[in-house]
Amino acid sequence: MHTLNRACWLLLGCWPWLAAAATPVPLQPLIDRTPAGQTLTLAAGVYAGPVVITRPIVLDGRNQATIDAGGKGSVIVLRTDGATIRNLHLTGSGESYNDIDAGVQVRGKYNVIRDNRIDDCLFGIDLQQSSNNVVRRNRIRSKPFELGQRGDAIRLWYSFHNRIEENDIADARDTVVWYSANNVIRRNTARNSRYSLHFMYSRYNLVEENHYEHNTVGIFLMYSDGVVVRNNYIANASGPTGIGIGFKETSDLTIEGNRILYCSSGMYLDVSPFQPDTTNRMRGNLIAYNAIGVRFLNDWTGNLFHGNSFVDNLTQVTVTGGKTANRNDWDGNYWSDYEGFDQDGDGVGDTPYELYDYADRLWQEEPYAQFFKGSPMLEVLDYLARLAPFSEPRMLVRDAHPRMQPITAVAPTAPAEEAQGTDALELLRKSLGR
Repeated sequence: MHTLNRACWLLLGCWPWLAAAATPVPLQPLIDRTPAGQTLTLAAGVYAGPVVITRPIVLDGRNQATIDAGGKGSVIVLRTDGATIRNLHLTGSGESYNDIDAGVQVRGKYNVIRDNRIDDCLFGIDLQQSSNNVVRRNRIRSKPFELGQRGDAIRLWYSFHNRIEENDIADARDTVVWYSANNVIRRNTARNSRYSLHFMYSRYNLVEENHYEHNTVGIFLMYSDGVVVRNNYIANASGPTGIGIGFKETSDLTIEGNRILYCSSGMYLDVSPFQPDTTNRMRGNLIAYNAIGVRFLNDWTGNLFHGNSFVDNLTQVTVTGGKTANRNDWDGNYWSDYEGFDQDGDGVGDTPYELYDYADRLWQEEPYAQFFKGSPMLEVLDYLARLAPFSEPRMLVRDAHPRMQPITAVAPTAPAEEAQGTDALELLRKSLGR
């Protein structure tokens, strides 16, 4: 009995402390009392959001503080220039797509959002008409919804000269860059999402050293000219719409040093380049173990494929509609199915690499036949058609100087100290030699 009484006494004595710990501390008054230029360091605990920051302060959670919006609105809204949000756990946003309920909404310039953990938030970090911000080393997860109902992990809308770096993204919808230019998107990871990175009407951006795996689409560029995409790892974009890197009506691209592996289509081109007298330059990429290495949606021209390695794709190149890809420039690529020799030992095949259409055409023109792609039945048909074609086979690709070994060179990356003070447009000009 004495032990029971003592336990009850301890529980009753601790009750006020337990109740206080269970109730989030109001954070907005603390923010409102923090002068501009000062740091508000939060003690360990849970704080109540949503909050709005309207002056340039530093809000630091020391990896011990949680801000919970309680299912309403955005956890933090930045309506200022020069603020820093760091080392916080942000959770519990609302579920409004119209209001873009997010972990952090950025509506200003020269802000830094870094080293935060964002979960159970519909959108992660949303930048609208916001420039010169840094979004770095944040861990971002959406709400546990179906894929199409999640919000975007990072969203740029009409925003310029931002740096999106080293963020860890999973179980979100997309990372989108719309109507935005001169941004650097570097060394991020994304998995189990839809579009790892989706551009729309966004020119002169730099995308490098990102790791995108097990997403529906790796990188897709729509109406977004002058973008550099280099040294990225993109893998396992599978399913009917799986694409490693795709382009739609997009011109003046530099796509170099990327590794595109195990995708339904390694590259996907739709009316690209679109602008007259422009090119898209693909060089030094490894395109390997995909169902289709490069898929052209139409008979087009203006793409330069130089020094790439096409390794063990089930189909190296295909063109929808029975056309040819040979109006593009193919030179100095490695083809794993090349059957020629190098008698002079210069590393280049003595005869051109030539890829033709045979019975393989069947699975491209009949959607239901795609189920049998790679099956013994279609392989036998293809073999017989090569032996005795019923009609003149169409040449898809001709590479006059096929390499005998895969090209392992990776595009050079600007040193960190150089990139730190250089905007994306200048990096683009350097990479293009302008």
